[in-house]
Amino acid sequence: MAQLVECREVSKQYTRGKETLDVLSGINLSIEKGDFLALMGPSGSGKTTLLNLIGGLDHPSSGDIINGGANLNDLSGRALAKWRSENIGFVFQFYNLLPVLTAQRNVELPLLLTRLSRTQRQKNAATALEIVGLTDRARHRPGELSGGQQQRVAIARALVADPELLVCDEPTGDLDRDTADQILNLLELLNRDHGKTIIIVTHDPKAADHAKHVLYMDKGELLATTT
Repeated sequence: MAQLVECREVSKQYTRGKETLDVLSGINLSIEKGDFLALMGPSGSGKTTLLNLIGGLDHPSSGDIINGGANLNDLSGRALAKWRSENIGFVFQFYNLLPVLTAQRNVELPLLLTRLSRTQRQKNAATALEIVGLTDRARHRPGELSGGQQQRVAIARALVADPELLVCDEPTGDLDRDTADQILNLLELLNRDHGKTIIIVTHDPKAADHAKHVLYMDKGELLATTT
């Protein structure tokens, strides 16, 4: 299968006062198209930092990240924002929905950066909501939805521009077990039936069980992978 993401000797440091913190150290990682990868490890191990670098939300201090054939280091701020909007879908633990907007409008938001007509934006958002099983909740605002339904709206928003890669940071961390399993089953469906490549950061071994591969991190380094 073709390779989608490659990290080459990726390191990340942050400066706090006079102190330099090494968050990632020489990460080498290849992710194939159609993979479903879980990143596990203790808090502070660098999982979310690596996820953000792969998604183009941050730049490495050194090394290269090749994603979908693009070297993210070569993209300017504006070009990187455009690339993210076309290639990456983001799913976060706390949904990040706008409370004053309906589910439909929340899902449409990423498309406002495109040249699609209003009619086409609405059609694409409706399709994304149908995929996550929320057609009947399109006119509901987040406060009228359960936590699981809100996360489904967030996943629909991540899908609406038809990105190849979904990056999910603790997508079930705020949900009860049954609801979490429903969200994980949905991610499996998106991977299996819609060909989405998925990376999730999780502390939950049961969540990681849904992935095809598990990668363990500690102190900014990769420790092992399983299949």
